Amino acid sequence: MNLSNLKPAEGSIKHSKRVGRGAGSGKGGTSTRGNKGAKSRSGYHQKVGFEGGQMPLYRRVPKFGFKNINRIEYVGVNIDTINALAEAKNITDFTPEVLHQNGLLSSKDRVKILGRGELGKAVNVTAHVFSAAAKAAIEAKGGTATVVE
Repeated sequence: MNLSNLKPAEGSIKHSKRVGRGAGSGKGGTSTRGNKGAKSRSGYHQKVGFEGGQMPLYRRVPKFGFKNINRIEYVGVNIDTINALAEAKNITDFTPEVLHQNGLLSSKDRVKILGRGELGKAVNVTAHVFSAAAKAAIEAKGGTATVVE
């Protein structure tokens, strides 16, 4: 084998159809586009979603729901998670910043403390919202539940 007899693999190259070069070529006249209609013209472009005149899918399917722009989303943190952090890292004061430093939420998230689990010791928790069960559990152990404004 040498450079003079190299060629591409069989079927890997497809030559494009040479159209519109006279009547004798067999591909002249309409250049394989057929007769008349928008598809035979140059510059033809079909609208996205066009289904040949049939009602397109995006108009057949009903619209529903809406996005409430005034909704305030909270990231839930359960008492058992706070208890685990308190025991592992010996933390007694929990604020959104402390929870962010420990990877439980991002810096801009609002926090809601939820009531799943039990506390082992008294902790002071500062958050945006508390569930009734969470607030009762924190105060039952002698801790404080402070709401951030």
